[in-house]
Amino acid sequence: MLNLLLLSNSRTARGGWLDHAEPLIRDLVGPGRRKILFLPFAAVTITYDAYAAMARKRFAKMGYAVTGAHKAAPAAIGRFDAVVVGGGNTFCLLAEARARGWLAPIRARVRAGTPYMGWSAGANLACPTIRTTNDMPVVDPGGFGALDLVPFQVNPHYTDKTLRGHGGESRDDRIREFLEINPDTCVLGLREGSLVQVRGERAKLLLGPGARLFRPGQRARDLKAGADLSNLLRFTG
Repeated sequence: MLNLLLLSNSRTARGGWLDHAEPLIRDLVGPGRRKILFLPFAAVTITYDAYAAMARKRFAKMGYAVTGAHKAAPAAIGRFDAVVVGGGNTFCLLAEARARGWLAPIRARVRAGTPYMGWSAGANLACPTIRTTNDMPVVDPGGFGALDLVPFQVNPHYTDKTLRGHGGESRDDRIREFLEINPDTCVLGLREGSLVQVRGERAKLLLGPGARLFRPGQRARDLKAGADLSNLLRFTG
Protein backbone atom coordinates (compact mmCIF):
# COMPACT_ATOMS: atom_id res chain seq x y z
CA MET A 1 0.00 0.00 0.00
CA LEU A 2 1.39 3.38 -0.98
CA ASN A 3 2.05 5.74 1.92
CA LEU A 4 3.29 9.09 0.60
CA LEU A 5 3.60 12.76 1.48
CA LEU A 6 4.46 15.02 -1.47
CA LEU A 7 5.14 18.59 -0.34
CA SER A 8 5.42 21.68 -2.50
CA ASN A 9 8.01 23.19 -0.14
CA SER A 10 9.74 22.59 3.17
CA ARG A 11 8.84 25.73 5.09
CA THR A 12 6.19 28.43 5.27
CA ALA A 13 6.49 32.13 5.99
CA ARG A 14 5.21 31.64 9.54
CA GLY A 15 7.17 28.55 10.53
CA GLY A 16 10.49 26.75 10.56
CA TRP A 17 11.76 23.91 8.44
CA LEU A 18 8.99 21.26 8.01
CA ASP A 19 7.04 22.68 10.96
CA HIS A 20 3.80 22.99 8.98
CA ALA A 21 3.86 19.31 8.09
CA GLU A 22 5.24 17.79 11.30
CA PRO A 23 1.98 16.16 12.50
CA LEU A 24 1.55 14.55 9.10
CA ILE A 25 5.19 13.43 9.03
CA ARG A 26 4.79 11.76 12.43
CA ASP A 27 1.66 10.06 11.19
CA LEU A 28 3.46 8.93 8.02
CA VAL A 29 6.61 7.54 9.65
CA GLY A 30 5.03 6.27 12.86
CA PRO A 31 6.08 6.28 16.51
CA GLY A 32 9.35 5.09 17.99
CA ARG A 33 12.97 5.29 16.94
CA ARG A 34 12.36 4.90 13.23
CA LYS A 35 15.27 4.77 10.79
CA ILE A 36 15.04 7.17 7.86
CA LEU A 37 16.99 7.03 4.61
CA PHE A 38 17.55 10.62 3.48
CA LEU A 39 18.49 11.46 -0.12
CA PRO A 40 20.50 14.72 -0.11
CA PHE A 41 21.35 14.58 -3.81
CA ALA A 42 19.35 17.69 -4.78
CA ALA A 43 21.85 19.83 -2.84
CA VAL A 44 24.02 22.05 -5.01
CA THR A 45 25.27 24.94 -2.90
CA ILE A 46 25.90 22.85 0.22
CA THR A 47 27.52 19.44 0.65
CA TYR A 48 25.61 16.20 1.03
CA ASP A 49 27.06 15.89 4.54
CA ALA A 50 25.73 19.33 5.49
CA TYR A 51 22.27 18.63 4.06
CA ALA A 52 22.07 15.26 5.81
CA ALA A 53 23.16 16.90 9.07
CA MET A 54 20.30 19.40 8.75
CA ALA A 55 17.85 16.56 8.20
CA ARG A 56 19.34 14.52 11.05
CA LYS A 57 18.88 17.42 13.49
CA ARG A 58 15.31 18.16 12.37
CA PHE A 59 14.07 14.58 12.37
CA ALA A 60 15.77 13.85 15.69
CA LYS A 61 13.24 16.25 17.22
CA MET A 62 10.59 13.76 16.17
CA GLY A 63 12.57 10.83 17.56
CA TYR A 64 13.85 9.55 14.21
CA ALA A 65 17.37 8.56 13.15
CA VAL A 66 18.56 9.75 9.72
CA THR A 67 21.20 8.20 7.48
CA GLY A 68 22.31 9.99 4.32
CA ALA A 69 21.99 7.89 1.17
CA HIS A 70 25.49 9.03 0.17
CA LYS A 71 26.77 7.07 3.18
CA ALA A 72 24.78 3.89 2.48
CA ALA A 73 24.50 1.27 -0.25
CA PRO A 74 21.24 0.50 -2.09
CA ALA A 75 21.47 -3.09 -0.87
CA ALA A 76 20.84 -1.75 2.65
CA ILE A 77 17.40 -0.35 1.77
CA GLY A 78 15.69 -2.98 3.92
CA ARG A 79 17.20 -1.51 7.09
CA PHE A 80 15.16 1.67 6.79
CA ASP A 81 11.62 2.37 7.92
CA ALA A 82 11.02 5.37 5.66
CA VAL A 83 12.52 7.25 2.71
CA VAL A 84 12.79 11.05 2.75
CA VAL A 85 13.96 13.04 -0.27
CA GLY A 86 15.01 16.66 0.12
CA GLY A 87 14.50 19.55 -2.25
CA GLY A 88 17.01 21.42 -4.35
CA ASN A 89 17.84 20.84 -8.01
CA THR A 90 15.74 18.03 -9.45
CA PHE A 91 18.17 17.22 -12.26
CA CYS A 92 21.03 16.77 -9.79
CA LEU A 93 18.80 14.64 -7.57
CA LEU A 94 17.78 12.28 -10.37
CA ALA A 95 21.26 12.08 -11.88
CA GLU A 96 22.89 11.12 -8.59
CA ALA A 97 20.13 8.75 -7.45
CA ARG A 98 20.34 6.97 -10.78
CA ALA A 99 24.15 6.83 -10.83
CA ARG A 100 24.27 5.40 -7.30
CA GLY A 101 21.64 2.76 -8.03
CA TRP A 102 18.93 3.99 -5.67
CA LEU A 103 15.93 4.30 -8.00
CA ALA A 104 14.89 0.66 -8.38
CA PRO A 105 15.35 -0.32 -4.68
CA ILE A 106 13.42 2.72 -3.46
CA ARG A 107 10.65 2.17 -6.00
CA ALA A 108 10.24 -1.45 -4.94
CA ARG A 109 10.26 -0.73 -1.21
CA VAL A 110 7.82 2.18 -1.42
CA ARG A 111 5.43 0.27 -3.64
CA ALA A 112 5.55 -2.47 -0.99
CA GLY A 113 4.49 0.00 1.71
CA THR A 114 7.58 1.80 3.02
CA PRO A 115 6.62 5.44 3.74
CA TYR A 116 7.98 8.05 1.32
CA MET A 117 8.19 11.78 1.83
CA GLY A 118 9.60 14.35 -0.57
CA TRP A 119 9.47 18.09 -0.87
CA SER A 120 10.03 20.17 -4.00
CA ALA A 121 12.52 18.10 -6.04
CA GLY A 122 11.66 15.15 -3.79
CA ALA A 123 8.01 15.47 -4.82
CA ASN A 124 9.03 15.58 -8.49
CA LEU A 125 11.02 12.38 -8.02
CA ALA A 126 7.85 10.50 -7.05
CA CYS A 127 6.27 11.27 -10.43
CA PRO A 128 6.60 9.28 -13.66
CA THR A 129 9.16 11.84 -14.85
CA ILE A 130 10.79 15.06 -13.59
CA ARG A 131 9.63 17.03 -16.64
CA THR A 132 7.40 19.36 -14.62
CA THR A 133 10.14 20.64 -12.33
CA ASN A 134 10.91 24.36 -12.32
CA ASP A 135 14.68 23.79 -12.20
CA MET A 136 17.34 24.43 -14.81
CA PRO A 137 18.90 21.25 -16.25
CA VAL A 138 22.33 21.99 -14.82
CA VAL A 139 23.33 18.33 -15.31
CA ASP A 140 22.24 15.56 -17.67
CA PRO A 141 20.36 13.01 -15.51
CA GLY A 142 20.58 10.31 -18.18
CA GLY A 143 16.85 10.37 -18.87
CA PHE A 144 13.84 12.01 -17.23
CA GLY A 145 12.17 8.86 -15.89
CA ALA A 146 11.76 8.97 -12.10
CA LEU A 147 10.24 6.72 -9.42
CA ASP A 148 6.76 6.53 -10.98
CA LEU A 149 5.04 6.13 -7.63
CA VAL A 150 2.02 8.14 -8.77
CA PRO A 151 0.65 8.34 -12.34
CA PHE A 152 0.38 12.13 -12.44
CA GLN A 153 2.93 14.94 -12.56
CA VAL A 154 3.53 17.49 -9.79
CA ASN A 155 4.67 21.06 -10.30
CA PRO A 156 5.97 22.20 -6.89
CA HIS A 157 6.04 25.86 -5.86
CA TYR A 158 3.20 26.50 -8.27
CA THR A 159 2.08 30.11 -8.69
CA ASP A 160 -0.24 31.81 -11.12
CA LYS A 161 1.34 35.20 -10.41
CA THR A 162 2.80 37.17 -13.29
CA LEU A 163 5.11 40.18 -13.38
CA ARG A 164 3.91 43.38 -15.03
CA GLY A 165 5.90 44.01 -18.17
CA HIS A 166 7.62 40.61 -18.09
CA GLY A 167 7.76 39.03 -21.54
CA GLY A 168 8.37 35.43 -20.47
CA GLU A 169 5.79 32.68 -20.23
CA SER A 170 3.74 32.22 -17.06
CA ARG A 171 3.75 28.93 -15.16
CA ASP A 172 0.32 28.17 -16.65
CA ASP A 173 1.74 28.73 -20.13
CA ARG A 174 4.59 26.31 -19.47
CA ILE A 175 2.29 23.61 -18.11
CA ARG A 176 -0.09 23.99 -21.07
CA GLU A 177 2.92 23.53 -23.37
CA PHE A 178 3.82 20.38 -21.49
CA LEU A 179 0.31 18.95 -21.86
CA GLU A 180 0.18 19.85 -25.53
CA ILE A 181 3.18 17.59 -26.11
CA ASN A 182 2.25 15.06 -23.40
CA PRO A 183 -1.56 14.65 -23.60
CA ASP A 184 -1.47 11.32 -21.77
CA THR A 185 -0.89 12.81 -18.31
CA CYS A 186 -2.08 15.57 -15.99
CA VAL A 187 -0.25 18.08 -13.82
CA LEU A 188 -1.03 19.13 -10.26
CA GLY A 189 0.37 22.59 -9.53
CA LEU A 190 1.02 22.52 -5.77
CA ARG A 191 0.89 25.95 -4.19
CA GLU A 192 3.31 26.88 -1.42
CA GLY A 193 2.44 25.27 1.91
CA SER A 194 0.30 22.54 0.35
CA LEU A 195 0.91 18.81 -0.01
CA VAL A 196 -0.56 15.57 -1.31
CA GLN A 197 -1.14 12.67 1.05
CA VAL A 198 -1.47 9.22 -0.55
CA ARG A 199 -2.73 6.23 1.41
CA GLY A 200 -3.29 3.15 -0.70
CA GLU A 201 -5.89 4.01 -3.32
CA ARG A 202 -6.82 7.31 -1.65
CA ALA A 203 -5.17 10.68 -2.15
CA LYS A 204 -6.00 14.03 -0.57
CA LEU A 205 -4.83 17.62 -0.93
CA LEU A 206 -3.91 19.04 2.47
CA LEU A 207 -2.73 22.28 4.07
CA GLY A 208 -2.03 25.67 2.55
CA PRO A 209 -3.93 27.38 -0.27
CA GLY A 210 -4.35 24.22 -2.35
CA ALA A 211 -3.45 23.50 -5.95
CA ARG A 212 -4.39 23.96 -9.59
CA LEU A 213 -5.15 20.86 -11.63
CA PHE A 214 -4.26 20.85 -15.33
CA ARG A 215 -5.82 18.16 -17.51
CA PRO A 216 -5.28 17.81 -21.27
CA GLY A 217 -8.05 19.44 -23.27
CA GLN A 218 -9.74 20.92 -20.18
CA ARG A 219 -9.77 24.25 -18.39
CA ALA A 220 -7.44 24.33 -15.37
CA ARG A 221 -9.32 23.93 -12.07
CA ASP A 222 -8.41 25.33 -8.66
CA LEU A 223 -8.64 22.94 -5.72
CA LYS A 224 -8.75 23.80 -2.03
CA ALA A 225 -7.16 21.94 0.87
CA GLY A 226 -9.26 18.90 1.68
CA ALA A 227 -9.98 18.05 -1.95
CA ASP A 228 -10.13 14.34 -2.80
CA LEU A 229 -7.47 13.51 -5.41
CA SER A 230 -8.04 9.77 -5.49
CA ASN A 231 -9.15 9.86 -9.12
CA LEU A 232 -5.64 11.05 -10.07
CA LEU A 233 -4.24 7.73 -8.86
CA ARG A 234 -6.32 6.06 -11.57
CA PHE A 235 -5.45 8.57 -14.30
CA THR A 236 -4.74 6.86 -17.62
CA GLY A 237 -4.73 9.78 -20.03
